[in-house]
Amino acid sequence: MRKKLFMKAEKIREEGHSEENAPRQEHPKPQMRRQNWQNLNGEWDFAFDFGCSGVERKFYERDGLDRKIRVPFCPESELSGIGYKDFIPAAWYQRKVELTAAQRKGRVRLHFGAVDYGCRLWVNGREAGHHTGGYVSFCFDITDYVKDGENVLTLSVRDDLRDGRQCRGKQSGVFYSVGCDYTRTTGIWQTVWLEFVPEAYMKKVYYYPNIGEGTITIRALTEGEGVLTAEAFYEGVSCGRAETKVCAGNGILTIALSRLHLWEPGQGRLYDLKLSFGEDRVDSYFGMREIRIQGEKVLINGRSVFQRLVLDQGFYPDGIYTAPSDEALQRDIRLSMAAGFNGARLHQKIFEERFLYHCDRAGYLVWGEQGNWGLDYSRPDGLKCFLPEWMEALDRDFNHPAIVGWCPFNETWDYQGRRQDNDLLAIVYRMTKLFDTTRPCIDTSGNYHVVTDIYDMHDYEQDPKVFAASYREFAEGAPLKDRYEDRQVPVPGIPVFISEYGGIKWDVEGCLADSWGYGEGPKTEEEYIERYRGLTDALLDNPHMFGFCYTQLYDVEQEVNGLYTYDRKPKMDMEIFRKINTRKAAIEE
Repeated sequence: MRKKLFMKAEKIREEGHSEENAPRQEHPKPQMRRQNWQNLNGEWDFAFDFGCSGVERKFYERDGLDRKIRVPFCPESELSGIGYKDFIPAAWYQRKVELTAAQRKGRVRLHFGAVDYGCRLWVNGREAGHHTGGYVSFCFDITDYVKDGENVLTLSVRDDLRDGRQCRGKQSGVFYSVGCDYTRTTGIWQTVWLEFVPEAYMKKVYYYPNIGEGTITIRALTEGEGVLTAEAFYEGVSCGRAETKVCAGNGILTIALSRLHLWEPGQGRLYDLKLSFGEDRVDSYFGMREIRIQGEKVLINGRSVFQRLVLDQGFYPDGIYTAPSDEALQRDIRLSMAAGFNGARLHQKIFEERFLYHCDRAGYLVWGEQGNWGLDYSRPDGLKCFLPEWMEALDRDFNHPAIVGWCPFNETWDYQGRRQDNDLLAIVYRMTKLFDTTRPCIDTSGNYHVVTDIYDMHDYEQDPKVFAASYREFAEGAPLKDRYEDRQVPVPGIPVFISEYGGIKWDVEGCLADSWGYGEGPKTEEEYIERYRGLTDALLDNPHMFGFCYTQLYDVEQEVNGLYTYDRKPKMDMEIFRKINTRKAAIEE
């Protein structure tokens, strides 16, 4: 009986309370799970606002809007029930929520997983908050705006990705998807949920593992004062407990673990963690993992691991930015590992926390990256447009052991003939390192480096012989040469990898007239495999490379250089690629 009750409680924590048949019901924030939460995914009222005049017309005072949308899917997606593909400068959402007196006893917090791009919230006709940035999670305390019974939540969104002030990632800046830019995302695209907490509660926790000492240090930011207690478990067995008195909203404690299990590539050995602060209870987890740089190597728990990464862009045919299900998130990790990769560059998009949770569980290495394309790097206000959201991303994802490095920018090409602002990249790098001293940071992947812990390059040469010749002298001990030598000079003695290569074009279905990839595609499967083998072997055999990142895991719309199709079907036998990719794994791991 007790086991059944426990399983029922876990189901409530994981799925919350929500409308029947609503999508994406799993808990969106696995490292901060409370029992008292309510999933708000499902049907919302919706309205386009092409003239950006909804505020003037007081949409926030309306009782209902003229369309319906299925949250958390963006209106451009088929899963939203709308599927409108043109630019959407502004839109509105509305939903009614019933609250009880018991739910309003403490604090009522409204969470949004992500809203692209800027938004304003009204609760019962009163403005309750605003947020800017299309990729990160945020929360509003709406305690003072709600009442017992029916409450009306109204959200306006603005999205203009063509003015150089907004990070758009791989969302197309023209009407059609083209090249390596794809269908846009506007508005809500991750889970929306309510959380009911006591007056004194934990706002944020940070984890600092020390594998040498076998300890985990926890720093908690709280609302109110009291006693913070933490107990760690491994496979259900208690491994240590500690508590501390919290004053001035800041508490720090350290647990000495009786059993030490390391988080490693392919082995996501996670500890469960139960936190309490007064009446507040949180279920969480952590991994015991450390990263450091030693010369040209990146060490994980003191051991050199060759990072066999693949580019993952986080797009889905029916949900665009939003995975149709939690299973779809897990499947992408399994597909990558089946092809012999041990991690991914999460490219031009800040992925949802649920994906990172599955990476943590699988021991799957990932690099966190902002979707910086679309930002004018020469603007004097570029820092204002970029840094706040990036710092929110660092704060949200700090505790995930799967994240082994940060990369705020990707390919900072000159913008419309104007040179990039080097100070922008340098300041963002330094702020990243100031916030997180535990991980390496690449200032900009590919070009143009200003200050970086790791030197990386992008190289889409399709001839394996030419590709190998480019790095032969470096493999033999000569200084690295960069094809952008007029803009950046390789830093000797630090880790180096080719963080984008391959991109072999292969339209397996042969039906895309505008299919796109890097260079001319091979004529046969045999030619494809030999090209892949030649390019990859050149990097595996180079003793001065610590890893690679192949472009890419799956096709995205017209870009057909994936190992899988857009609907995740293998183009060839993945065992072939697994053997090529893991040839070096037996040596270093």
